[in-house]
Amino acid sequence: MPSIFTKIIDGEIPGVFVWRDPECVAFLSIAPMKPGHTLVVPRREVDHWIDLDPDLARHLFTVAQTIGKAQQRVFNPRRVGVMIVGDEVPHTHIHVVPINSAGELSFAHADHSPPEGSLEEAAVNIRAALRDLGAEYVSD
Repeated sequence: MPSIFTKIIDGEIPGVFVWRDPECVAFLSIAPMKPGHTLVVPRREVDHWIDLDPDLARHLFTVAQTIGKAQQRVFNPRRVGVMIVGDEVPHTHIHVVPINSAGELSFAHADHSPPEGSLEEAAVNIRAALRDLGAEYVSD
């Protein structure tokens, strides 16, 4: 049975994308820890990140780094945090979150009802920053 992320990637469930390439996608979390919280997800379902092919793992982190640079431009946080948990969805994904303190990088801060339009607004700004950085696979 496909994971919820595969359903988002395949368009069966809506997602707010900022990146699409042949190996992975990046879309905004529907329960963001902070505005701009983005998930970098391989197209291929791999349950545990330690089982990723090393080339795919390298690619995911390169994309996460690029997303983080865009988030830095848009949100001007003190840091951009990265987290891999994988307990809630059995499909590897990297959380990329603009933060001002380490404590903000926690699911305890997830906003399960973000303001209407806030995900789209964050995505528009992240996409613009990605384009400014010369990124090739910015989603429309």
